[in-house]
Amino acid sequence: MDLKSELLKSIWYAFTSLDVEQSGKVSKSQLKVLSHNLYTVLNIPHDPVVLEEHFKDDNDGPVSNQGYMPYLNKYILAKATEGTFCKETFDDLCWTMTSKKNCKPSVQQGLCSPKDCFKLFCLFNLLSEDRYPLVIIQPEIEYLLTKISNAMSLEWDGTSLEELLSQNAALQDGMSVWEFLEHLSAGQLLHVESKETFSLAVDDVFMEMYHSIIKKGYLLKKGHVRRNWQERWFVLKPSSLMYYVNEDLKEKKGEVLLEEGSVVENLSDKEGRRCLFCVNTPIRTYEMSASDMKQRVDWVQAIQTALRLRAEGKSSLHQELKLSRRKQREILQRSQNNQSSHSEPIAVEVPQHSAPEQQGETKSSEPHIESTTQKQREVEAKLIEEEKQEREKQQKIQRDLERQLEEAKEAKEKMTATLTEMAKEVQQQKKMIHELQLTQVKLEEALNAQIHARLEEDGIRQELERQLEEEQKKLVEVLLYQSQLETSAVRSQEDSSTTTSPISQPTEESTEEIPVQDSTSTATPPNIQRSEESSQHNTEMLKNWKIQHNHLMKPITPGDKVEHVPVKSTCLGQGQALTSSEFIAKVKTGITQEKGNGYSPSPTEEEEEQDS
Repeated sequence: MDLKSELLKSIWYAFTSLDVEQSGKVSKSQLKVLSHNLYTVLNIPHDPVVLEEHFKDDNDGPVSNQGYMPYLNKYILAKATEGTFCKETFDDLCWTMTSKKNCKPSVQQGLCSPKDCFKLFCLFNLLSEDRYPLVIIQPEIEYLLTKISNAMSLEWDGTSLEELLSQNAALQDGMSVWEFLEHLSAGQLLHVESKETFSLAVDDVFMEMYHSIIKKGYLLKKGHVRRNWQERWFVLKPSSLMYYVNEDLKEKKGEVLLEEGSVVENLSDKEGRRCLFCVNTPIRTYEMSASDMKQRVDWVQAIQTALRLRAEGKSSLHQELKLSRRKQREILQRSQNNQSSHSEPIAVEVPQHSAPEQQGETKSSEPHIESTTQKQREVEAKLIEEEKQEREKQQKIQRDLERQLEEAKEAKEKMTATLTEMAKEVQQQKKMIHELQLTQVKLEEALNAQIHARLEEDGIRQELERQLEEEQKKLVEVLLYQSQLETSAVRSQEDSSTTTSPISQPTEESTEEIPVQDSTSTATPPNIQRSEESSQHNTEMLKNWKIQHNHLMKPITPGDKVEHVPVKSTCLGQGQALTSSEFIAKVKTGITQEKGNGYSPSPTEEEEEQDS
């Protein structure tokens, strides 16, 4: 059925809803409003001039259906293009106009909700006969109710429909959409326990048949750029294979156009994926993975069906199935009519002829009857043979599926064993990693201890260097003190020599006698003895101080890890200050000179303090 015939069915309902008196005529103003609405929903450019010219008030009375059809065909249906408008919106407009007048309130209060009634109205138009008024015959009703029952995972029982048709003989020639909705909502055609389940089933059948969805479901798809596998919700139509994030169809991720030259092929297992197949298009190749072998077979067959419909120029699978069912009914009807036409003349002519003539006519008609019976038997045999072949084919497919299922089970067991081994290896690796982490912690602790010890050693070394600097400062102070003592001793010696020179006033003779007296004198004055004792005391103190100083100059090491810090001697050399040995030698020389001069200087306060 073409697009024009589909649209005309819904428009017929809208036109009849405007015919209040059921006379087959509608007022011009109402037809203008209807035409405006049809222009809008069909997305056709509106031409008000033509509309006013066609429906001008040049005559009295409304316009009949035949009078409106020329304008409808020329300016509306001829300009409607598939794909440029939403057919569901168009049908919703016609349903809204006709349901207000014809749909009883009891229908929407029963099993069918308002949305279910609209969807069933669309399905009714799809399966109805191409004659007006529109009716649906018994085989198509059975087909629709079976689809709804299968969607609810139930098996439809046709006894209720047969009882209804036997009680009402007027329904045997066909059932209108309002009669169909009334009996279905009252539960006379289908026994349903839950309205929600029924609504979901009607929605599934509506999406499949009305929107021409051949198959839908979840598949794993391999990305084109990232090459990773993502789960997507696929919807297959005769012209395309669309995929979404999930089944609510809110976020569309892409579309596979089933153009000319596209093919579908099975793929071998790889990358840890099973049940693979691909769709090769002229643009690119799409790789997908089904959940099991049966799903892969179903998807491959469905895509092949879509490619066949695309090649034949058909837009709906269910339209094709409807036409095939209609052809089968017509063939069956013709065969029944042929049989009845051959049997009726014989029954009429039997009483008009005598027995010999009747026997002759019977003999002449026997070959024709035998040939018809033979043809009927051949047709039945052919059908039986086709059914047998189809059964064998299905059994072969079932055996293949069972074999593939066994292979899948074996592969699953192998995969489970492999995963178990990998899990053990992972546990071992985790154990080794834990041991390495413990070793790392211990090494870090040892390293931190060593760093801490090194820092302590550096602190001790710095402390020793500080003490060494202090001792060196003390040594400089001592040496300065020694030089002051030496200077004071020299000054005292000079003072003693200056005090004795004016008193003696020696002559040349006396000067020659003085050394003789000094040399001949043997007695030592008491002050010289005292100075000698003090110098010896100072010498002992200096020795003790040097011993202590040498002990301090040796660095104290915390252990074998630290090398001994070399100590540099910072003592002043000759020319800057006197060393201890030079000082002692000069002191001794001064004392001997004092002894020779007979002068005994008084000790300084510091020497007295040291003597004490």
